[in-house]
Amino acid sequence: MILLKFYFMRVLLPILMWLPFRRFRFFIISSLVSSIGKHASVLREVTILHPRNISIGENSVINSKVLLDGRGGQLIIGNNVDIAREVNIWTLEHDINDDMHATIGGDVIIEDYVWIASRATILPNVKIGKGAVVAACSVVTKDVPPNSIVAGCPAKIIGKRHNKLSYKLNFHPLFS
Repeated sequence: MILLKFYFMRVLLPILMWLPFRRFRFFIISSLVSSIGKHASVLREVTILHPRNISIGENSVINSKVLLDGRGGQLIIGNNVDIAREVNIWTLEHDINDDMHATIGGDVIIEDYVWIASRATILPNVKIGKGAVVAACSVVTKDVPPNSIVAGCPAKIIGKRHNKLSYKLNFHPLFS
């Protein structure tokens, strides 16, 4: 049974996530993750590690080649969250101060209306506040306050977002 589960998660799931059939992918993902909201969109080639610790909110968009890691803790993605291509969200990392290269984990919470731009990396034990924006190629190592715009490595506040956050994402490309 364990071998079958390993085979499914490491071999079959990546193949299923590559298929260009959005509704089929949604069905597979909804049976694996903790929860997924209405009208959420998970595009092709998303990598999901330990899906039972991952929840995705309503109208959220997970673009292609995103990595969602649930191995080290809960990964909670709020409503109307836009995660661009090639973003990595980690809940598990190595402890740089451990002689045996041990791993340490922690939850990642992404609140509503967050926009994470392409190739950003979110590390464990991070909370990204409502309406925050993470710029492209940023590395988030600490909590991000609501409506903040962060950029850099490590990410630092570079501005504030000034809108009412009343939109609803509706991105469902046909074969993506």
